[in-house]
Amino acid sequence: SVDDSIGAVMDQLKKMGVHDQTLVIYMGDNGYMFGEHGLIDKRVAYETSSRVPMLMQCPDLIKGGTVVKEVVANIDIAPTIMEAMGLAKPAHMDGKSFLPLARGREIPWRDYFLYVYYWEQNYPQTPTHFSLRGDQYKYITYYGLWDTDELFDIKADPMEEKNLIHDPQFAEQKTAMQNRLYNMMEELGGLEIPMNRPRGRQRNLRLRPRDGVKAADFPGAIIADELP
Repeated sequence: SVDDSIGAVMDQLKKMGVHDQTLVIYMGDNGYMFGEHGLIDKRVAYETSSRVPMLMQCPDLIKGGTVVKEVVANIDIAPTIMEAMGLAKPAHMDGKSFLPLARGREIPWRDYFLYVYYWEQNYPQTPTHFSLRGDQYKYITYYGLWDTDELFDIKADPMEEKNLIHDPQFAEQKTAMQNRLYNMMEELGGLEIPMNRPRGRQRNLRLRPRDGVKAADFPGAIIADELP
C-alpha cells in the first residue's frame, strides 16, 4: 500500500543517516469529484477538484506541526525544493519558494491564486472558466451562455454550496475580484481564448444512462451503448 511504501522510504532514510536533512514532500496531484456539485472528474475550480493535501518533513529545516496558511500552489513546489537544495530559481520559472513560510518567517506573498481552464474537445463537458481564489473568497467566471458565475465564502461555506454572486451584500466583493481577475489575465496575456488541436480519443462518446440519479441527457449523436 501507499502507507507501507512511504514507511519503507522513511526507514531507509534513517538507515542511511540522512533522515533529518532530507526534505520529504507528500501531496496529491489534483482533487477529484464524486458527485459534489453534481459532477465527476476534475478540471474545475471547486475546492474538491483544485485543492490537494500536502505534507512536508525535514527536521533540520522545518519544525514539526508548522502550518502554512498562505495560498500555496503546485507552481511553488519546484522553487521550494530548489531553495532547500541551495539553488537559485531560474528567472523563467513560475511560482515562489514557500520554504521561508514553512520555517515560520513572514515574507511578501500572494493574496490570490489564479486558476484558468480552457475548453477541450476531448472533455466537452467542462467549459472554459477562470477563477480567483483567496484566503476567504473564491470568484469563478464561465466563458459561455449556460453557466452562472459564482462567488463563495470558502471559510463560512467550505463545501461551496451557497453561491453569493447575486447577493447584494457581496456586490462590492464580486466586482473587486472580477476586476482583479481580468487585470491579472490581461497582464499575463490571457484574454485571448486559444484554439487547441484535438488529442487522444476524439469521438467524445458517453455511456448511455443506466441506473442512478437522472440528469440532463447528452445529445443523441454522442451517445453509445459501449465505449470502444
